[in-house]
Amino acid sequence: MKAWPGKFVIGLTGNIATGKSVVRRMFEHLGAYGIDADALAHRAMAKGAPGYQPVVTLFGKWLLGPDGQVERAKLGRIVFSDPQALAQLEAILHPLVREAVDVLVRRSKQPVIVLEAIKLLESPLRLNCDRIVVAYAPEEVQLNRLVEKRKLSHATARQRIAAQPPQRDKITAADYVIRNDGPYEDTWHQVSVLWQELFPTGELAAREASVGDSVSIERARPNDAAEIAAFLNLYRVKNTPISASDIMAVFGEKAFLLLRVGDKLSGLVGWQVENLVSRTDEVHLDPSLPITDSMRKILDKVERSSRDLQCEASLLFLPPKMARREDIWRGLGYETRTIESLGIRAWQEAAQESMPHGSVLLFKQLRKDRVLRPV
Repeated sequence: MKAWPGKFVIGLTGNIATGKSVVRRMFEHLGAYGIDADALAHRAMAKGAPGYQPVVTLFGKWLLGPDGQVERAKLGRIVFSDPQALAQLEAILHPLVREAVDVLVRRSKQPVIVLEAIKLLESPLRLNCDRIVVAYAPEEVQLNRLVEKRKLSHATARQRIAAQPPQRDKITAADYVIRNDGPYEDTWHQVSVLWQELFPTGELAAREASVGDSVSIERARPNDAAEIAAFLNLYRVKNTPISASDIMAVFGEKAFLLLRVGDKLSGLVGWQVENLVSRTDEVHLDPSLPITDSMRKILDKVERSSRDLQCEASLLFLPPKMARREDIWRGLGYETRTIESLGIRAWQEAAQESMPHGSVLLFKQLRKDRVLRPV
């Protein structure tokens, strides 16, 4: 009997730096609800979470930073050089992650779930997956990504890669393999073909839109990249033009919500959900539009979609000139905040990861019951 009746679960795994999260976001663009189990593990050992004290007791208080939180860099240096220590850490965190995954899947409204986990095949969660998808990239690509994107030294990157089982073990267990070492378009094509194979009617890929007074808000697909690039080139003040390929690459990190007046693209926001936090880090509007009404429509869509994805908070990053319209943002329930004042570690990390240089942070809490609190 299935653990989650009515849900089709795609288990997504792959070794470090093979692009699992990019593949997960592609499935999300197509209509799936994505869960990052590794991010849940980080949250499970945050201060106040159930894994915090066991981790501190096992490894010692020297792991803690000035704020009392576990410093994951210190922890990583231990567990990635000591298989026994890694196994002890996983024995603490993995049951908590499985409980959190169960909560999120049961609450989700989407019929398709994509569960990303680096240790999926070793976990009981594997038994609840209808299909196993493995992201693959050659070792030299993994190494370059760890050095260039995560700023690890070559020695540390090689250690992280060597600490994991060979990729061929995961490939052997896979129903599908996504090779993720080329342009975004190549990976997107593989994921789209797989989605069509799994759901050939196309019903699950229908584009969501909210419509009123000839204004519609819809979630963009990567095949809208050329139109998005043209809009941004029309209203941005930067000298370097944006290409459709540039936009395609961004789809690996975030989604775009498009505001149309009639058939005309008149505004867009760049938006993503990671670790149960909604982040809107781009806002572009046709200057002729009334900003209050336009932002109300856009943020209503952002927040409704974010709540569907069980987000706890909405972070809005605005250029200073736009942020000065405090009357607008207060009316929409947002307040100007500093990263430090957010209080919750996961929210602070989300702001640090996503906040563009020179922007102003606005905050709105979307739910009082934090998803991981009861875990």
